[in-house]
Amino acid sequence: MSKKAVLLWMDLEMTGLSPTKDRILEVGAVATDWELNELATYEAAVKCSRVLMQRRMRGKFWEKNAEVRRELMVGSAGGLRSVQVEGELVRFVRENFGKTVYLAGNSIHQDRKFIEKWWPRLDEMLHYRMLDVSAWKVYFEGAKGKKFKKPEAHRAVDDIRGSMEELKWYLKMKF
Repeated sequence: MSKKAVLLWMDLEMTGLSPTKDRILEVGAVATDWELNELATYEAAVKCSRVLMQRRMRGKFWEKNAEVRRELMVGSAGGLRSVQVEGELVRFVRENFGKTVYLAGNSIHQDRKFIEKWWPRLDEMLHYRMLDVSAWKVYFEGAKGKKFKKPEAHRAVDDIRGSMEELKWYLKMKF
């Protein structure tokens, strides 16, 4: 019997932060056990209207990350429809997890809002509790004055691996 994952590390790249106005452009998912061993990975680009991307991907963040913006727009043009990606993610979870699936990531509550809005079948599979690395970040920066230097790739799977390394760093600091 193969080992089942318990943590579904996810990162979404979106046109912005509003689940009602913005759309998902890219998803990365890494299935791990409690020791953060990677058991499986998934990633996909999600098709989105170029007009919507041009309208929503403006401002300081996108000016600072112009190359990422361009890459996401190119990826989205050749991406899958959102409903197809959700179906693949549902299969990914069924194949790699047991009964309980904890969503994990950095500021994962924001990604969860998009999952609830755009991928309800996936959302139903997720436990209500989540492992949010940003809670550790708040504690260590505020109480201990310690800051983890995480690369800001703004690409889904790279960001997940950065979040996993960040959690490992906090756990070493605490224990």
